[in-house]
Amino acid sequence: MRALCVDRRGWLSEAQFERAIAATNLLPGPASTQLAIYCAWRLRGGAGALVGGACFIVPGLVAILALSVLFLSGSPPDWVQGAGLGAGAAIAPVAVRVGGEVALPIWRRAAGRAVRLRIGAYALAGAAAAAVAGPWLVLVLLACGAFELVWRGLIRDAGAALFQWPLLAAATTSGDLGALAWTAFKVGALAFGGGFVIVPLMEADAVGHHHWMTHAQFLNAVALGQVTPGPLTHTVGAVGYAVGGLGAGLLAALIAFAPSFCFILIGARRFERMLHDERILAFLAGAAPATAGAILGAAIPLTRALSEDWQYALLGAAAVALLLLRRSVVTTLLLAGAAGALLAVLGSPLPR
Repeated sequence: MRALCVDRRGWLSEAQFERAIAATNLLPGPASTQLAIYCAWRLRGGAGALVGGACFIVPGLVAILALSVLFLSGSPPDWVQGAGLGAGAAIAPVAVRVGGEVALPIWRRAAGRAVRLRIGAYALAGAAAAAVAGPWLVLVLLACGAFELVWRGLIRDAGAALFQWPLLAAATTSGDLGALAWTAFKVGALAFGGGFVIVPLMEADAVGHHHWMTHAQFLNAVALGQVTPGPLTHTVGAVGYAVGGLGAGLLAALIAFAPSFCFILIGARRFERMLHDERILAFLAGAAPATAGAILGAAIPLTRALSEDWQYALLGAAAVALLLLRRSVVTTLLLAGAAGALLAVLGSPLPR
C-alpha cells in the first residue's frame, strides 16, 4: 500500500502515510482496512472512501464465502475435511506467533518496573479471559484500558460505563441473527490491538455459546481467513455462513466492516489530535497488553479443539516452522492443509 499510495502515485506524502498508520493503529477493528479507506478518503473524499474500502474488502470476502460453501457444507469430501483439519491444526502456533509479535514491542517500550508489572497484569487478564471466559473478553479488554485511565488520574470512575456492557450484550443477542450481529459488531468495533484478537471473541460465541459451528469448522474458518486476501476480519463472513448461509455471511461482514468506514468518514479530520490525545493513549496502554495476552491465550482453546492424534503431529510441525524457522504463515497453513488432505485420502481417522 505504501508503494502504491506514496512511491508510485504520490497520493500521500511519507509523513502523511506514517501518521495514518499510527492513527489507524489506535482504532479498534482491522487497521489495514481502515488505512485503505483513509488513503481513498484523502484522494476522493467520502465517495472515494466508500469505493476504495469496498474494493479492498470485496475480493477477499467473495473468496472466503466461496470456500465456506466447500469447507463448511454438511458433508464435504474426505480430502476437503482433511485439508480443513490439517490447516486448523496449525492455527494455535499462528496465535502464539502473532501474540508474541504484538507483545514484544509493548514490553520493550515499557519504562520502569511499575509499568511492566501493570503490563504483565493486563496481559495475564487478557490471556485468562481468552482461555476460559471468552464471552467476556471484550469486557476484560475495556476494563484494562479503563483501569489504566484511572491509574493515571484521567478519569475517576469507569465502573458505571463498564457495567452497561453486559446489559447491551444481553439486549442484542435475541435469536441467531441478533446474536450474529452482536458478534460481528464486537469484531469490527471493539477489537483492539491486532486482527487475531477476534479469534477468541468469535470462538466463544460461534462454538461455545451459540453452537453455530463445531470446533473443527471454526478452525477451518480461521484458516480460510488467513489464506485468503485481506484482513482476518473476513472470517466473520464464514461464521455468518455457518449461521444462515450466504445472506447471513454478507450481513455479518457488513456489520463487522461498517465501523471502519464510520471511523474514517467521521473521524479522519481528527487523526492528528488522536495521536496526542492523552486519554486515548492511556486507554490503549491498558487495552493493548490485554489484547496481546488474549491472542496468546487463544492458543489454549484452539489446541483443545483438535480431535485427532495426527492433528497434534501437524501442530508440532507448524510450531517448528512458525516459531523456530520463522516461515510464512500462509505457506505453513497451505502445507498443513495439503498434509491433512493427503492423510485423509490415505485413511487417517476423521471426526464423524
